[in-house]
Amino acid sequence: MKKLYILSLVLSITFSFAQKTNLKQADALFRNYSYADASKAYEEILQNIKKPTAQTLKNAADSYYFISDARNALKWYKKLYEVQGNNLTDIYYLRYIQTMKAVMDYDEADRVTKEYLDKKGDQKEINRYVAQKKQLDSLAKAKPLYKIKNLDINTSKSDFGATFFGDKIVFTSARDTTKFSEKLYTWNNQPFLNLYVSERNPADGSLFNEALFLPNVMSKYHEATATFDPSGKTIYYSTNIVKKNKLVVDENKINNFQIVKGSIVNNKLENPQNVFFNSEDYSVGHPCLSEDGQWLFFASDMPGGFGETDLYVVKIAADGTMSSPLNLGPKINTMGNDLFPYYRNGILYFSSDGHYGLGDLDVYESKFLTDGNFTTPRNLGAPINSNKDDFTYVVDKTDTYGYVSSNRAGGKGDDDIYSFVKGKPVCNQSISGIALDRKTKRPLPDVTIMAYNSFREVLGETKTNYEGKYAIVVPCNKVVNMIAAKPNYSSDEKTVETTKENEGEITNVNFELSNYDDLVVKKRGVEMVDVQPIYFDYDKYDITPKAIEELTKVVFIMQKFPNIKIKIESHTDSRGKDAYNLKLSDNRAKSTRDYILSQSIDASRIESAIGYGESRLINKCKNGVKCTEEEHLLNRRSDFIIIQK
Repeated sequence: MKKLYILSLVLSITFSFAQKTNLKQADALFRNYSYADASKAYEEILQNIKKPTAQTLKNAADSYYFISDARNALKWYKKLYEVQGNNLTDIYYLRYIQTMKAVMDYDEADRVTKEYLDKKGDQKEINRYVAQKKQLDSLAKAKPLYKIKNLDINTSKSDFGATFFGDKIVFTSARDTTKFSEKLYTWNNQPFLNLYVSERNPADGSLFNEALFLPNVMSKYHEATATFDPSGKTIYYSTNIVKKNKLVVDENKINNFQIVKGSIVNNKLENPQNVFFNSEDYSVGHPCLSEDGQWLFFASDMPGGFGETDLYVVKIAADGTMSSPLNLGPKINTMGNDLFPYYRNGILYFSSDGHYGLGDLDVYESKFLTDGNFTTPRNLGAPINSNKDDFTYVVDKTDTYGYVSSNRAGGKGDDDIYSFVKGKPVCNQSISGIALDRKTKRPLPDVTIMAYNSFREVLGETKTNYEGKYAIVVPCNKVVNMIAAKPNYSSDEKTVETTKENEGEITNVNFELSNYDDLVVKKRGVEMVDVQPIYFDYDKYDITPKAIEELTKVVFIMQKFPNIKIKIESHTDSRGKDAYNLKLSDNRAKSTRDYILSQSIDASRIESAIGYGESRLINKCKNGVKCTEEEHLLNRRSDFIIIQK
């Protein structure tokens, strides 16, 4: 039933398809929406036209596109692209991209998408593409939440649009079981659609004992996609605009769809009435009521939208009065087709071929926020979505089972109904931030960021990009230990508590790493921790606050570089007695050692702590030599010599 979702019925003039068809006849078939016959005609004609016009290529491609023959459509869209290049219009870019995806040529589709977005220059569109592609790529790596099954109730014709009706299921089908069997919809040469009701087996989701639903209202044209109020006594459904049993058509010979509301009494429709926003000039259809019956979502190609078909909503008051239709806006609606809304538990599900997806219509979800806006739509991924049309997604109130329709390969007919069971989503969150050089405050690329749980099991690992930025996905509701590391740099650690919000983001978890070379100094051929003189009170070896400031640097480098081992050497100047200076310096060396060990540094990492008194002067200031205070200060030092790193 491909492309019925454009919400209009086209009336076709019957042409005999001769072996030799000229271009005028092919164009006439196309103008009258006989796409199955038109595609054959163009295929024959184009074998003998060396330089077809862009319009002929469009018609040939569209003829196949509208009957779901992506492979042949792509052939002609590609030729059109070769002819028009960057002059290709938005809608033909979209169709070209979608047919590539339909044959699973995803790399080329992404290349052309980027080319199109660059040409368009809309940063919001680019950002949406990047975000949705990232989300879908991530989803492809995760274990699927859904298990789907094709139903035995499907036929070789179009079966779709299952929805809940109490403990039964109402669905749409073109199965040929009515007295109108001789009437075919010339778009695709299938019977017209009717609504059916079936029993549902709760054990496996299968449907059985199907029968016409509300037989007194089923016409010889389309009736489709129903929705019901909470009591099950009021129905809204899509149907052709008919007056006095005749289709109402516009100047283009198009009969538009409308939404009809009625009461269900003893399996009959009573008091049918049109919703006030129906129009003979455009279509409205695919209605969906919220669980409380206060909101009616629908699709329409009414003027003023963002694309071929958009999603709208009206509020329904207690007395049945409806507000004016409100377009759901550019976050939901695209330049393509946005259709088949379904609202459950504060989430809008819908199908679209304009958002980034796997091909043709995909099912998306978007949360309704308290400020009245919707979140950026998220693709539900495989197996709900495929490279073909996937639509009319419905899920029960417990969010555990439901139905979706698709014309994917492996089905029984045109569109098929699939049942699904849905597992509980794995709750994950994103932690993001930046890694900086502690001294320069510049971003550090290629820093390894690792996340661990309390058992030191790795939850995730990533690296910072050229801007020093990172993002890592971790489980919800956990205490996450994080460490940032880079060769020749100190490590940095953080502890983060994630919340229960699935797909929430914790930002600004930043790290600062020190370059080893910024923390050491080379003197007299050896590497030492770069510290200022360690000051002690006169004639004492107790650790002073000023000494702690410098010893903190020693503790820092030993904490951040866990393989470092040192030895401590303390020295005095030449003033005072030699023996006294030797003992004083040794006490000071051991005092600094004890302070470092008190900061949870393992004793095995300090090889020795020895005082050398005035025996290792580094200048001329020995006994009897007159020196300035600054010259004596150079000898009064403590060295923290690195012997292993």
